[in-house]
Amino acid sequence: MIRYFILHPTAANLLMSLLIILGLVTLPTLKRETFPEIEHYEIEVKVLYPGATPREIEQKICKPIENTIDGTSYIDEIRCESRQSMAIATIKMQEQGDFVQFNDDIRSAIDEVENFPDDSEEPIIKELGRTQDVVTVALSANIPKPELKDLAEAIKERMLRVPGIPLVSVEGFSKRQFQVQLAQDKLRLYGISLQSVAHIIAQQNLDLPTGEIQTADRDYQIRFNDERRSPSEFKDLVIIKGDHGNEVRLGDIATIIDSFEKAEDKATYNNMPTAFLKIRKNSQDDSLRILEQVKGFIQQEQQGLPEQVFFNLTQDFTSIVEDRIALLISNAWQGLLLVFAVMWLFFGSRYAFWVVMGLPVSFLASAFLLAQWGISINMLSMVALLLALGILMDDAIVISESIGKHISLGKTSIQAAIDGTMAVKNGVLSSYITTLCIFTGLLFLNGDIGQLLYTIPAVLISVISISLVEAFLILPHHLQHSLQKSSEQPISKVRQQFALYFEKLHLKVNGWVKKLIV
Repeated sequence: MIRYFILHPTAANLLMSLLIILGLVTLPTLKRETFPEIEHYEIEVKVLYPGATPREIEQKICKPIENTIDGTSYIDEIRCESRQSMAIATIKMQEQGDFVQFNDDIRSAIDEVENFPDDSEEPIIKELGRTQDVVTVALSANIPKPELKDLAEAIKERMLRVPGIPLVSVEGFSKRQFQVQLAQDKLRLYGISLQSVAHIIAQQNLDLPTGEIQTADRDYQIRFNDERRSPSEFKDLVIIKGDHGNEVRLGDIATIIDSFEKAEDKATYNNMPTAFLKIRKNSQDDSLRILEQVKGFIQQEQQGLPEQVFFNLTQDFTSIVEDRIALLISNAWQGLLLVFAVMWLFFGSRYAFWVVMGLPVSFLASAFLLAQWGISINMLSMVALLLALGILMDDAIVISESIGKHISLGKTSIQAAIDGTMAVKNGVLSSYITTLCIFTGLLFLNGDIGQLLYTIPAVLISVISISLVEAFLILPHHLQHSLQKSSEQPISKVRQQFALYFEKLHLKVNGWVKKLIV
C-alpha cells in the first residue's frame, strides 16, 4: 500500500484532502468545557421538616427513606445526612445498572413512603452531576439585603432570556422570611390573641393544588394561589372584618419586616453586600460560548443600572480552558517553525513544508474521531494533544531523514521514497504499538477516575493513529515530489554555507570521538 500511494499521487492527495475536510467540518462542533463529563450515577432526595432536630430527622425521615429504597436493584451506597430541619439522602447506583430505570425505581419508592410527618414538605428528588459550573457573577451594591435579593432575582430572569445561558441560580442568602411584630396594645384593643393572628395568616397565605379539569383536548391543573410575597401584601391581609364593612388589616396592628432566616449568613465582595449569580451548564453546552454570552450580558446590563451597583466575574472555571488552548496553539506553532527551520537547512523549503504538514493534518483528522467518540475540548484532552505534539512529529522526521539518506545514495526520488519508507517501517510501527499498549490500559479503568482519565488515552491514540496513516501513505509521495522539484533548482547560499559549516563540525566531532576511543 505504501508503494501504491507513492506511485499514485492522486490517491495521496485525495486522502489528505479528505482528512482535512473532515476535520474542518467537525472542529466547530466540538464542545469546549473545563473537564470531561463524568457520570456520577447518584440521586439526591431532600426532605424539609421545619423545626425538627437532627435526631428527629434521623428517626422520622432518614430511616423511612432507607427502609423503602433498600430493596431497589443496583444500589451501591445509601447515605442520609440529618441536619436541622432537613434530611439529604444520596443514593449511588452500581456502574452496571441502567440509570434511567434506577431513577424511576427510586422515585417510585419515595412516592410510596406513607409515614413521613404531616409537617414535612414534599421530597425533592434530583440527579447529581448533570451540570458543571461555568462562572459566578458577583452583584455588589450598598443597598438592603432584601432589595439586593430582589435585584438579583430580576437580573437572573433577564439573564435566562439570553440565548446560550442555560442555568442560573442566586446564592449568598439564607431562606427569606417575613417577621410579623405584633403590637400588644393593639391586640388588647381589638380583643384578639397572638394565636388567632397566626392562624389567620396561615389560612390566608396559601399556594395549594385544588384539582384538575379534564376536557377532550387536554387536562388543566387548578391551583389556589394566595401566597404573600412582599411586606405590602402582608399588610393588606384582613384580620378582623366588621358587620358594617369595617376591616382591621395586619398592617394596622403589626410591623412587617422583610429579612432572612439567618441574620449571620451574609456574602460580601470588596466589603460590599453581594449576591452571587452562579451560571452552570448542561452536558451538551459549550463553556466558552456561555462565558462570552455572560460577559456580553453584563456589559449591556451595567449600562442600565445605577453607578453604585457593580458586576464582577468570580470563580471563572472556563478561562483556564481558553488559556490552555492558547498554550497548545503556541506550542504547535513553535514546534512547526523549529522543525521547518531544521528540515529546510538540510533538505530545502518544499521538503520541510511537507514534513510539518503532518501536524495540522493529524490534528484536524483526529478532531473528526473525537467528535464521533463524544470527546470534548477540555483540560485533559489538551494535555493529551500536548503530549501528541512531540510523538507525531517523530514519525515524520524519521521517515523524511531515511528518504533523504536514500536520495543521497544516488537513487531516483521515487525509489528513494519507497526504499526509505520501507527501511524504517518496522521501527515506526514498533514505536506506535509500544505507545498503543502503554495507553490502552487506561481506557479500561473503572470508577470516576476511569471516566476522567479515559480522555487522555483516547485522544492520544486517535492522534498518533492518524499521524501514522499520514506518515506512511501521504508524506512519502509529497517528499519524493519535493525532492524531484528541488533537484531542478539551485541550492541557496545560506544552505550552502550551512552545509560547509556542518561538514566541518561533523569532521571535528568525529576526530574528537576517535581520540577518546583510542
